[in-house]
Amino acid sequence: MSDQPDQPDQSDQPDQPDWTDGRPIFMDLADRIAADIIAGLIPEETQVPSTNELAAHYRINPATAGKALNRLVDQGIVYKRRGVGMFVATGAPDALRAARREAFADQFVRPFVQEGRRIGLTIEEIVALVTKERA
Repeated sequence: MSDQPDQPDQSDQPDQPDWTDGRPIFMDLADRIAADIIAGLIPEETQVPSTNELAAHYRINPATAGKALNRLVDQGIVYKRRGVGMFVATGAPDALRAARREAFADQFVRPFVQEGRRIGLTIEEIVALVTKERA
């Protein structure tokens, strides 16, 4: 038996995510929901699965599922309708894409350009390298 109740054995659940990567489960779950919103699987103004539905589906603690949803509420991605549930906010897919583009630039593009500059490449040469890889 696991010491961590939010990390059940998933060997019998091949479609279940691997929660053992060391990142908090609620963060991974919030990212999964956000990815579904970006992909259009959960459109704007559509109700997202409830805390209990998420907990049952992913076999996690309902408090963990609630924390994931609250993270999205705090980001303005979903909002609560009292007594009804949580819904995807208008503009959420665009906001998520913008945030992911910025994170992509921070994690990959800026360091890539900085390293290119360090080794003497011009911006044009860096763009040419990217273009060559795209082909």
